[in-house]
Amino acid sequence: MTVKERYERVIEWFSREMPVAETELHYDNPYQLLVAVILSAQCTDKRVNMITPALFEAFPTPESMAAATAEDIFPYIKSCSYPNNKSRSLAGMARRLVEEFGGEVPADLDALMSLPGVGRKTANVILAVVYNRATMAVDTHVFRVSERIGLTTGSKNPLTTEKALVRHIPDDIIPLAHHWLILHGRYVCKSRRPDCLNCGLTSVCRFYQKETKKKD
Repeated sequence: MTVKERYERVIEWFSREMPVAETELHYDNPYQLLVAVILSAQCTDKRVNMITPALFEAFPTPESMAAATAEDIFPYIKSCSYPNNKSRSLAGMARRLVEEFGGEVPADLDALMSLPGVGRKTANVILAVVYNRATMAVDTHVFRVSERIGLTTGSKNPLTTEKALVRHIPDDIIPLAHHWLILHGRYVCKSRRPDCLNCGLTSVCRFYQKETKKKD
């Protein structure tokens, strides 16, 4: 099977089986999504969704968060991973957002990455989800699933995975494909125990074919 054929079959299956796929983070506007994505680093979406209602009530706008200190923010996010670092990142992000971008979440990769706490993955999430840009955010799920299925081969880091996926997936479905891979990795192609018996991609999955050969 060629790489092109594998991509076509994977896209065909996801398009049929998961026509609607979106972030599981709860948000009402770009600012809230940006905060939620920063909090989600090495933390589950479920935990973030438990944290953000009180956080957004206390700091409903970038301006209100910009006026706060990391110490003000910490009590609201202390149950997530790395709360000290994230408190500082959120306070710094909000100040930069207000001072340099008028409180509006920018629609530019470099501008987003200039915000404290925002790396390439977070920036790509914002561009894809908020602005429907053809950007592929590569988290641990996307990295793992892409390599297992065979959409990438020997990828060494998230950037090489991102470039491969963007090269082979049509621009108009890249924002959707990002969620396909995340949700598939979260609920089916799990890290320790991939649920191959309930996966519809086994006919094209390099990992499954390799594991099957081992048992023969």
